Amino acid sequence: MRTDLALDEVEIAVAEYVDWFNHRRLHGEIGLVPPAEFEDHFYQSEGRSTQAEALVPSLQ
Repeated sequence: MRTDLALDEVEIAVAEYVDWFNHRRLHGEIGLVPPAEFEDHFYQSEGRSTQAEALVPSLQ
């Protein structure tokens, strides 16, 4: 029975760590914002940006 409790505790600890790592940790390489926030901003601005199109060479 103790093994089940220990496994549950490990699963909870891992889930908490992953949540912190993705949603609360301030990442210095991306402007001191959490990775999930940076990713959300990227996908929101992707449709409005034409910079990505400028990076792809034209075949015409």
